[in-house]
Amino acid sequence: MKKDLLTFNDLTRDDVLHLLTRAGELKQERRAGVFHYPLRGKSLGMIFNKHSTRPRISFEVGMNELGGHSFFLTGDQLQLKRGESLRDSARVLSRYLHGLLIRTFDHQEVVELARWADIPVINGLTDLSHPVQVLSDLFSIQEKLSRIEGVKVAYVGDGNNVTYSWILAASLMGMHLTVATPPDCRPPMPKTRASAGVVELMHDPLEAVKDADVIYTDVWISMGQEETEVKVRKLRPYQINQELVDATGGEPLVMHCLPAHRGMEITSDVMDGKNSIVFDQAENRLHAQKALLETLLSR
Repeated sequence: MKKDLLTFNDLTRDDVLHLLTRAGELKQERRAGVFHYPLRGKSLGMIFNKHSTRPRISFEVGMNELGGHSFFLTGDQLQLKRGESLRDSARVLSRYLHGLLIRTFDHQEVVELARWADIPVINGLTDLSHPVQVLSDLFSIQEKLSRIEGVKVAYVGDGNNVTYSWILAASLMGMHLTVATPPDCRPPMPKTRASAGVVELMHDPLEAVKDADVIYTDVWISMGQEETEVKVRKLRPYQINQELVDATGGEPLVMHCLPAHRGMEITSDVMDGKNSIVFDQAENRLHAQKALLETLLSR
C-alpha cells in the first residue's frame, strides 16, 4: 500500500526515528564516497508551482544519488494550466512515475493529488504545511544534540506553514515547543495525532526563548504574500539577534530554514555566528529527503 507525506500527521514516531537513523547513515556513506542505488529504474515527478532553490536541487540530487531520475515540471508545462483536473493528471502520472513531489500554494491541491494518485505523493511545501523541512530540521537537531525528546525549541517570528509542521512534530516526538508571534500572526493550530510533547503559544519572545536548546525562525513575508510596512514593524521585536540569543541563558542552536532576509528576521552576526547551524541545516535537507525517497519509493 502506498504511503504519502502531506503533513507530519502522516508519520508515526517510529517512522521519524527510522528516517533520522537512515539519514545519518546516508550522510556518512556520501562523505565516504559510498553510494547504493535502491531507486534504480524509479522516477520522481516534481511539480513546482512555487520557486525553489533547496527543495528542487536537494530532491534532484537525492534521486540521482539513489539511482533514480527526477523530472522538473512547472504548472505552465502541464495541462493543469489548461483545465485538466488534478484527478485526471494524478491517474495519468501514476502510470508513468513511481512518486510525485508537489510544491504549491493551496494545500487542498496536494490532498486531491494524493487522493487520486496510485503512487506516493510528497508535499514539498504548501501554504499550510512544510513537513519535509521539519523532518530534516529534526535530523539536524539530533545530529547536534544527540537527542530529540525533551529538546526545547523556541520558534520566534511569523506563524506560518513551518510553524504548523513544527507543532505537529513537537507533539509527536516529545519535544517542548514555544511559539512567540504577534497576536495577529499566530499559526493555524493543527489537530495533533499525538500529545507526547508540550506546545505553548505566546507573544513575548524573551519568555519563549528562556532555557531554549534551539531558536528557530523563518522569513516574515512568505512566498506569495505582499510585504507590508505594518507587518514588518509588528515583527521587529521578534528578530533573532544577539540579545535574544543571550536571553536563553545558554548556548542555543540557531536555525533558519532559508532563504533569509538578513537584518529582518535574523541579524548577520547571529546567522554567521558560533551558535548558527543554518548551513548544516540546509545541507541536511539532502540526507533526510534521500531517506524519505528511499523509504517511500522502494515499497
